[in-house]
Amino acid sequence: MMGRQVAQGSLFYGFRLDDHVPADHLLRRIDGLLDFGFARAALAASYSATGRPSVDPELMLRMLLVGYLFGIRSERRLCEEVHLNLAYRWFCRLDLGDTVPDHSTFSKNRHGRFRECDLHRLLFEEVVTRCAVAGLVAGREVAVDGSTILADASWEKKLPGATAADELRAREAVSRPVAEYLAALDAALPPDPDEPASVEPAHVSPTDPQASFTCKHGPGRFAYAINPLLDLDTDCILDVEATPARFSAEVAVTRTLIARVKDKLGVAPASLAADKAYGNGPLLGWLVGQNITPYVPVIDRTRQRDGFFTRDAFTYDREADAYRCPADKPLTYRGTIRASQVRRYRSHAADCAACPLKPRCTTARQRAVTRLVDEDARDQVRALAGTEAYTRARQRRKRIERVFGHLKRNLKLRSLKLRGLAGAAEEFTMAAAAYNLQILARRVAPA
Repeated sequence: MMGRQVAQGSLFYGFRLDDHVPADHLLRRIDGLLDFGFARAALAASYSATGRPSVDPELMLRMLLVGYLFGIRSERRLCEEVHLNLAYRWFCRLDLGDTVPDHSTFSKNRHGRFRECDLHRLLFEEVVTRCAVAGLVAGREVAVDGSTILADASWEKKLPGATAADELRAREAVSRPVAEYLAALDAALPPDPDEPASVEPAHVSPTDPQASFTCKHGPGRFAYAINPLLDLDTDCILDVEATPARFSAEVAVTRTLIARVKDKLGVAPASLAADKAYGNGPLLGWLVGQNITPYVPVIDRTRQRDGFFTRDAFTYDREADAYRCPADKPLTYRGTIRASQVRRYRSHAADCAACPLKPRCTTARQRAVTRLVDEDARDQVRALAGTEAYTRARQRRKRIERVFGHLKRNLKLRSLKLRGLAGAAEEFTMAAAAYNLQILARRVAPA
């Protein structure tokens, strides 16, 4: 006789969530590795000592972390998953009869209490501190790179960059991302007329104007860039920052990442590996000044003058601070362009007029040569190319691509759900914290 399963309700149940979460489950392994007490301390001033109890901020932070750990991008779906999944309930300290917070609670707190105290950054720093205690922060050899993450903005709806700010200010009501963009424009006015202003974007999104329009990977899209500083010895993300998807912004943020790691962790890297986009003079000069060896290809445009002597045909005399041309005539220093940090050298018109090599040198009365202020640092970095240490660092730098693959494929960080630079920073910081927790769990509490 074939049996039939008939559900029969019992009057009493003996049920413990703890008994139904496997010992090798990721959430069980990381549960004992992280203390959320910092969240209560950071938010204490935001809550009154009297009145109706609020939703526990630790509960919301645990739920958000579950979403990033398991690639649950929608907060509506996250609430549903926590309601149904026993392991998620256990990690969030919710019993079977407890109610899961509404998804709107996250938005209200995100743009209020959480952002005011930078709670997501505090969580990331707490995770990195735990990684350091577990020996996952060596900090000797690091790598930096940027990867494009699509913004929550349509590429079809865009404003001309030259008039975007005026058009957005003329609107009767603006959204939060637009208000943040306009405030950032007002705060970024150059205090010194000699300082260069920011490059005006060609297109601006009316819904997320802080995102950059980029064609880096095919058709133009509005996007942000995630910029992690990776420990090449342990694959731990030491720091992370969000920028608009522009090469200049990605390169400039490198200083912030290194300075913040030194301040927060006391780590001073011995070397930095990066791709050629980071090989500009100012950054290389800063790295050399910080005693950090840059294993970076130098951006070099000395051979871009077709048909004439290129700059490498001129010899620099360091003692005289002058160049010697192929005819052994001097090109003397004529001043520095502050905006571009370029030193100018020019020949004497009389020397050029009588020079038999002039047809191969210039069509002007005098030949000019430029030298970057940080050219000495560039020369030091050029000398590293081809060495064994340089080759090894260039090979190890590719490890950061695996991090990008994990964030996009496993944590589903291909596009953003939050708008504005602050929203991108929150998502990138939370994703980096989840990534580090997975590494920490494998090292400290293996399955």
